Amino acid sequence: MEGNSDLHFDLEDYHYDLPESLIAQEPLEKRESCRLLVMRQKQERLEHTLFSEISSYLQPGDVLVLNDTRVVPARLSGTKQTGGRIELLVLEPFRPSEPDDDRVYSCLVRAAKPPKPQSVVTLRNGFQAEILTLPEEGKVQVRFLTSDPLPKLLERAGEVPLPPYIHRDGARPRLDDATYYQTVYAREPGSVAAPTAGLHFTTGLLQELERRGVEVVKMTLHVGYGTFAPMRVTDIRQHFMHPEYAEISPDSAQRIASAKNQGRRIVAVGTTSVRIMEWVALKQGAITGFSGNCDLYIYPGFRFRVVDGMITNFHLPKTTLLLLVSAFAGREAMLQAYHEAIREKYRFFSYGDAMLIL
Repeated sequence: MEGNSDLHFDLEDYHYDLPESLIAQEPLEKRESCRLLVMRQKQERLEHTLFSEISSYLQPGDVLVLNDTRVVPARLSGTKQTGGRIELLVLEPFRPSEPDDDRVYSCLVRAAKPPKPQSVVTLRNGFQAEILTLPEEGKVQVRFLTSDPLPKLLERAGEVPLPPYIHRDGARPRLDDATYYQTVYAREPGSVAAPTAGLHFTTGLLQELERRGVEVVKMTLHVGYGTFAPMRVTDIRQHFMHPEYAEISPDSAQRIASAKNQGRRIVAVGTTSVRIMEWVALKQGAITGFSGNCDLYIYPGFRFRVVDGMITNFHLPKTTLLLLVSAFAGREAMLQAYHEAIREKYRFFSYGDAMLIL
């Protein structure tokens, strides 16, 4: 990690120029066929390969940590009472417990004209929602007028919430997005965005890694709006992360702790896996079983206690995700790697290529 004298706290220092043509708009048919940029920090060199070759870089005894959250169809399209179109994105579709009479959720809202409080929106399959507040910074409080639990409503009325930089026909998801914008090991529903570093794995590739002696451990962090919300500060130290629900089972925690004590490498798949482990280690002094909210904000200057390596995608400029990987590998090294990826025409963002940082 960068020394304290090299730390940069101005958000503008985490900007880079990306040609729009390099923003991946489509998933690859074969997940593991994407490109992989390998950064070996101690050797200060970059290697170019394919994700299917990742087993060449992982060692027997390494622990590969996956986030098994599942993206839910949290994007809802509907019609206002005036006949105008409206779109809602449920920001926190997962709640550990929900009273039967609680159907109020915070949503992002998009409409030609702001909806009025107490107006009713009609969604697909006859579901309805009442607008409770005027939109503020694009957000609105909504009450769903149904006795069905939210997961059932979303399954019947919702769509996959693709990122806004995927520009298709109005950025509408297709049927195959429901498959490709989901890791093959996704199990626990609750996210509004995929932990995209894991999109490149296939079941066969994970099985190959386990045959080679790599230990695979799963935990859960439900990705919420806070992970990709725009940063509205100039000094990155003034930003705060929105809490997201996370769980580590006692068994997963014990396996990671044992590996760490034995000097084996902990390789996190994605920034969410990094944040869960580092949050628990910071708050509880060690990796132990945990369930609750995680609002850990990692930026340069952070001391990593658990993670030794990271698989990650290429992130948007001036985001908490880019700050996290910069904290891990160093700002200058990370921006140099991004500039090389641009020169080599890597594919960026959610459906793009990957990095391995060791």
